[in-house]
Amino acid sequence: MTESGARSPRLLRRLNAQTLLRHALTTGDFAAAEAMRASGLSRATVLGVCDELVAAGWLEEIADSRLGGQYQRGRPARRYRLREDAGVLVGVDAGESRFDVAVADLRGTVLAQRHREADPGEVDLDGRRDLVRSLVEEALADPAVQGVPPLVTVIGVPAPVDADGASPEDNSAFWSLMNPGVDPGIPGLVLRENDANLAALAEHARRPEQHVATLLTGERFGAGLVVDGRLLHGRRGGAGEMRFLDLLAADDPDAGPSDGLGALARRWARGELERSAEPSVLRDLDPGRLDAPEVFAAAAAGDALAERIQRRLGERLAHVAVVLASVLDVERIVVAGGIAEAIGPVLAHARTVLEADFYPPHPELVASTLGRDVIVQGALEMGLRRIREDPLALDPGGQSVEVTPSE
Repeated sequence: MTESGARSPRLLRRLNAQTLLRHALTTGDFAAAEAMRASGLSRATVLGVCDELVAAGWLEEIADSRLGGQYQRGRPARRYRLREDAGVLVGVDAGESRFDVAVADLRGTVLAQRHREADPGEVDLDGRRDLVRSLVEEALADPAVQGVPPLVTVIGVPAPVDADGASPEDNSAFWSLMNPGVDPGIPGLVLRENDANLAALAEHARRPEQHVATLLTGERFGAGLVVDGRLLHGRRGGAGEMRFLDLLAADDPDAGPSDGLGALARRWARGELERSAEPSVLRDLDPGRLDAPEVFAAAAAGDALAERIQRRLGERLAHVAVVLASVLDVERIVVAGGIAEAIGPVLAHARTVLEADFYPPHPELVASTLGRDVIVQGALEMGLRRIREDPLALDPGGQSVEVTPSE
């Protein structure tokens, strides 16, 4: 027998195990007959592979609760379910100043969360790494997690990330600071991804679409791009970095090239207040605490200065939308992040600008409904996809997962 022929039973067994494990990850308790229908495998194969998955720590065999103590003729139904202690997922949003961690079970139900704010000027590369690790440890120590170890931890960072989890060099060294690299002390498989890409995964899980851009905007602008149903990365992970914003900001003294809508609202408001004596309720606020929510609230109350800033934001967003729609032919643009819940008037003006100044077709502009947790939710979604893609490459409960053919 050739070497490839000798390996084929092992390969077939592994493929069958992956099929049955994916079924277990997407359902509750299941009988062998249900697994047979879902997989197309024979009863003998299903029972044999399920026994091996039980031994490997992925599944547990349970009594058939439907019998209720009644006598059953013929063979008793064998039922299985995913072990609760097989592992958990960890999603991390390691932002510039905001850090969020969520721990979920292998079906995506969140069990524990942790949050911390940090001054980016006071946290160096090692400090960011330590902060993430300590938050993950705190979340894993939550009683709801019950000490179950993580299979996959996905960390979202505000920097482009390549296939190896590294970020390219940039002139300001911002990317290398935001992505500190190796994570000693975090068990299981650790993956890194750009935060806007994770936001795109979260939005795509909620509403699968073939051509959509998710704009993550607050302090900075970034985009997660789904084209032809696939998330784009590029050679160095830089797809969606939106360097064309340098051109839009070239003649604006109050705008940095990567400023998001939140940062622009704050900077433009402070600039207007400094340059003019125009009456505005914003003058009653401490300039150091003036931020986008205050600007939007003032605009909603009819403040002329705030309304003008809101219109400028709409114009900036419309220009971004035109570039994305022209280059990538996306049909829908989702504005995500903490600012999304108040972005309605900005979107309305952006739509007006698109219709008045640019030829159709125009992309649909909508606000995300996932709030500040969009990056963490995207991180959990990426972890779920990684597990479903090749669950046998991971270690349930810290045990060996090698599934071998029955002798």
